[in-house]
Formats: sequence, structure tokens, C-alpha cells
Amino acid sequence: MKRGLLLNLGLFPRRGLFMNRGLLMSRKKVFLLSCVVLLTVFFAPAAPARKIKLRVGYFPNITHAQALMGMAGGYFARELGPGVEVQPFLFNAGPSCMEALLAGRLDLTYVGPNPALNTYLRSNGRALRVLAGGCAGGSALVLRKGEEISSLRELSGKRLATPQLGNTQDIALRYFLREHGLKTREEGGEIQIHPVGNSNIILLFRRGEIDGAWTVEPWVSRLVVQEGGYIFLAEEELWPDGLYPTTYLVGAVTFLKKYPELAAKWVGVHLRLTRELTAEPERYIPEINKELAKVVGQPLPPEVLEPAIGRLRFTCLPMTEPFLAIAEKAHAVGFLPQIPPDLSSIFDLSFLEAAAGGDYSKIP
Repeated sequence: MKRGLLLNLGLFPRRGLFMNRGLLMSRKKVFLLSCVVLLTVFFAPAAPARKIKLRVGYFPNITHAQALMGMAGGYFARELGPGVEVQPFLFNAGPSCMEALLAGRLDLTYVGPNPALNTYLRSNGRALRVLAGGCAGGSALVLRKGEEISSLRELSGKRLATPQLGNTQDIALRYFLREHGLKTREEGGEIQIHPVGNSNIILLFRRGEIDGAWTVEPWVSRLVVQEGGYIFLAEEELWPDGLYPTTYLVGAVTFLKKYPELAAKWVGVHLRLTRELTAEPERYIPEINKELAKVVGQPLPPEVLEPAIGRLRFTCLPMTEPFLAIAEKAHAVGFLPQIPPDLSSIFDLSFLEAAAGGDYSKIP
């Protein structure tokens, strides 16, 4: 009775008191721990955002001068901002560049009209769009001295090189020969065409293993100045007003849909660089040459660079009519099985027009 009475009277409260204190302490610990976690989350430095990787293709060639300028001076990187990492990829000819784009390894690239056209058709129009012109002119047929000829018929039996099978200069040579009734070995004729890289063209020309080459600047000037060749035919002689495309800026459709704002920035810088290059070539040529030295190991000597630049026109114009004519030439020599009735959809000039404020007179 006494024990129960004492319990009922609350004379033995210690156990309950200790239990309440333990619960209170546990709650305090939970509260403090929660505060620490919240403060840690709030004040901890944010994890750096993953950079967008923009993969850009171009050639170590002055016909891709805007790419060389932009990379050397950091112009594209500054405009795109710190959230974008520009990854450059170098190519020696258009077909290999287009294979990379088809494989999803390029977002933007500078390339000649024929490879761009062929890739567009191979993909049923789904792979790429031409965003702007880059360069016009600069191609020629150079022959060795001692191989002087007075008529086209004398080209029969000659060994002629081009930079790559199916590239812009390769098709230009094949079409030119066909137009003048001359046949290659593959067609039962006597002219041998050797599609090799430009560096190999120099070596073969020097060794006397080829008689000439249809190539583009600065290789044309190198063959003339350094290897003793002469220009038998400048390609601008074959075109109205001498204007024909050599280089375009091309975008992968998947990239253009996913990152249109980045494409717009790139085209804007491309347009600005083209304007500056045409206005003050003497200011930017050393910068271009320095970048060439960086990527190929040595700069071009002034006696090569100056005539090479002089035979080029840097322009953002789409040159649509010459482009269509090039398509017809590629079809005529068997590199395009057919030409769609409307090729206008290969061009997406909206970025260029926006960069120029809708005024085509502001496009060089």
C-alpha cells in the first residue's frame, strides 16, 4: 500500500523526468544537426555547370581565314561566353570533314560547296544547312614549267592531281575536261587524275611525278613561287563575274535546332570578321599566318601569302546561283546521281540576315 501510495502521490518522479530530458536532448541534437545541414547546403559553393562543347571543323588553309582568325584571336570564344568550350578539328579536304559531320562529331564547319551538297543529298536534306559564304575564288590549274602547252588537247597524257576525290577542285577539273572533250583514264582516255592531299601534291610536283594540279590557294601560289610552276588556267575565267564559292560555313541540323542562340552568335562573329578582313587585310593577314604556323608547323612566306590572298575574295554572300551550277557539274561527272528540283532548302540564311539587321548591303 505504501509503495503504491507513494507512486500515486508522485513521490518517485525521477524515471519520467529523465525520460523527458533525454527526449528533449535528442530533439535539440536533431535541430542543431538540421541547421548545420541547411547552412552547409546554403553556403556551399555551387558545382560548376557543365560547359557546352561546340565542335568546329576547318582546314589549315587561308580559304578558311575566318576560322583561323577567330581561333587565333579568341573572337568566337569571347562572344560565346564562359559556358561554351570551342573544340577545333582540322581537316585536309571536304569529304573527310563531311563524314565527321554525318557521324555526329561536328556542329559547325567550314567546307567547300561540293562536299556540303553531297552530304545534304546523302542525308535526304536532314544533315546540314549552309549558313553563310566564307570565301570565293582561288582555284587554278598549275602546270610544271617545261610542260608548257598551247592547246587544251595537249593535256592528253598528262598526270594531274587534285586535293581529294570528289572535293570541289576535283569535280571542277573533271567537268572542265569533259566540257572540252577530254577523257580521264577511267573514261577510256589518256589523262590521269591523282586525288591526293595538298601536301602530297607539292612533293609529287617537286619530284616530277605529276605534270600539274587543280588546287586552291595557298597551294596554287606555293606551286608557282616555290616549285616553279605556272598558272595555265585560273578558274575565275570560267565563271560570270569571276565569282564562285570556295568555302561555306555549314551547320549540323541537330545543333541548329538544339542551340540556335549559339549558331546566331557564331554567324555574327563570322560576319564581323569577314567585314574586317575585307576592309583591312594587312591587319589580319599576320594573325592568320601566325595561326597557320601554329597548326601546320610553319608560316607561309610573304612571297606566297600575298599573291594567295590577292586571288581570294572573302564574302558571306550565299552565292546561290554558282552553287546550283556546281551541283549541275557534279551531276554531269557522276558524283551526284540526281539533282532535286529545288535545292533552296540547303540554305538557312536566317542567322546571317539577323546578324546583318536584314540589310543585304551590309553583307560583304
